Amino acid sequence: MSKISIAVDAMGGDFAPTAIVEGAGEALDYYGDRYHLFLVGDPGKIEDELRRIGKYGDRRLEVIPSTQVVEMGEHPVSAIRRKRDSSINVAADLVRKKRAAALFSAGNTGATVASAYFKWSMLPGIERPGIATIFPTEKSRFLLLDAGASVDCTPLNLLHYGLMGSIYSSIVMRKKSPRVGLLCNGTEDGKGNRLTQAAFKLLQDAKGMNFIGNVEGHDLFTDKVDVVVCDGFVGNVMLKSCEQLAVSLGRMVKAQIMKRLLWKLGALMAKGAFTELRKATDYSETGGAPLLGVAGACIIGHGISDAKAVRNGIHAAGSFIRLRINETITAQVKALNLP
Repeated sequence: MSKISIAVDAMGGDFAPTAIVEGAGEALDYYGDRYHLFLVGDPGKIEDELRRIGKYGDRRLEVIPSTQVVEMGEHPVSAIRRKRDSSINVAADLVRKKRAAALFSAGNTGATVASAYFKWSMLPGIERPGIATIFPTEKSRFLLLDAGASVDCTPLNLLHYGLMGSIYSSIVMRKKSPRVGLLCNGTEDGKGNRLTQAAFKLLQDAKGMNFIGNVEGHDLFTDKVDVVVCDGFVGNVMLKSCEQLAVSLGRMVKAQIMKRLLWKLGALMAKGAFTELRKATDYSETGGAPLLGVAGACIIGHGISDAKAVRNGIHAAGSFIRLRINETITAQVKALNLP
């Protein structure tokens, strides 16, 4: 198996470059010679971290200098245009120039999306990119698309999300004939706003996917749907709400358990169950979310990514290439002759 080269934005994320470099080192320890990693950013800081973890001089790692960083609070589009030598721009350029096959970044999500969009362009037949995020359910998982790449969408964009999500779910999540649902405020055909009503008709008439109609919020976590389609505004609100809900519920449960000794003992006996539940809802297990629709492989990590998340995100980027996700999307879009 030939090595896959991956560009890593070493300056992106709340704990960069420490967590990013540590995660890169872990990826090489876990996956051996599968990957060649380009660490993009401040050479001095990156090399200091490499020395600290004993990876300085490792031929599987190459430091690519950049002089600027897009901070989390900056406006994405203006930042990537103003900071042309930012780590995310330099990393995206490595993919554009075909030095790297894929990109991983835990930095400013909007800047990552914008850099990939402007530098790589879109896959043939796809108009807008979408972030595909995996959510746990009672028995399995579902994929939500879009989780924040495109807040203003057209009905055609949502059709494309349904198709790309269906392909990704069948290949990566191994879902047979994934059930695609349109997130709405009711299950009836006429429910929703103008966007969802128009998208419903396109999804209903489209070939190549198993569209089951509208789905409501209470359907999502009960294993009734495999791919949930929505615009990036709705998807991002849902993503962040669910993230905080998981944190808050954990704190509430812990606060109640600590009130009585018997409850503490019961929690100790159920430690294994709590561990499995935490694992199912842990963002670091997946490492990041793919940006679908762009003409390149991009995995977007959480801003608070630790070394484990970075390691898994790098592997997710490599898997995206090995599984030929973009090639499959392009072929199916062409075969379906979508509008």
